[in-house]
Amino acid sequence: MTFKVYGTFEGLPPGLQLIQYRIVGTEQWKSLKSPTKHNGSFTALLATLDWEWDVETSTSGQTSVQIELRQPDGLRSNTIYYFECGMADADDTFGETSEPIVRTPSGGPLAELVADANLDAVQARSGAEAALVSRYGFHLDLDAGPVTYEEVFATLPAGFAVDVWAITGAALKSVLAYPNAQGWVLTPSSSLRYTLEGGAVTEMTLNGVPVADDQVIKIAANYILVGGYEGFSRWPGVTSVYHGGPDDRGALATYLVKNSPVSAPAGDRVTVR
Repeated sequence: MTFKVYGTFEGLPPGLQLIQYRIVGTEQWKSLKSPTKHNGSFTALLATLDWEWDVETSTSGQTSVQIELRQPDGLRSNTIYYFECGMADADDTFGETSEPIVRTPSGGPLAELVADANLDAVQARSGAEAALVSRYGFHLDLDAGPVTYEEVFATLPAGFAVDVWAITGAALKSVLAYPNAQGWVLTPSSSLRYTLEGGAVTEMTLNGVPVADDQVIKIAANYILVGGYEGFSRWPGVTSVYHGGPDDRGALATYLVKNSPVSAPAGDRVTVR
């Protein structure tokens, strides 16, 4: 199994900063530079590790790595990263729902739930402001009660990684207005709402504030959707902001555990007239 170890550095002084670190037990110190404009925080890839995993051993895949930082005052600080890898059993549970959470022809409550989960998974690291998902990838509704791994897997079998992209308000409106052949719409997280009328987006708000055409918004979405492969157009003029988020299945499972019991969203974030 290959793991990518990321570190988030906070409270940094303004300007370019040199950070030195190493994996505890190794001799070599590595260096990385922060962006000149980092607003006191940035995230960087520290190490890529390959570990053996034996499906026959109950404790396989459980290990840890310690990262040591060399600070300007000569002190050294340690941070423990702990990993446990392995496929969950089909009947393992990940939180519960207080009511059924279903799909509709255009997306509905289930799509809204997944959009919320995707945003929650990457927002802290990337600064994402909203998430968008397509009805295309959802294969099963969630029943009321405990949610098993089998249900999570059946709901989102593809397991696409959640990335973050920057797009202008005008370009985003053109994507949202694309006439999908199945009549689907792109479903947003709770931070974003829009109205479709006469084949155009006539209203769009981000956190309750109207979105300007020249406003740049950070949107969490998988690369398949952004590339135009889920029945919608390719997103024009996007730039990549963040790669390294979990897959949407893991994001959903984590969100269910964190917010259990989870109620169904209202399914009203998109208005079609």
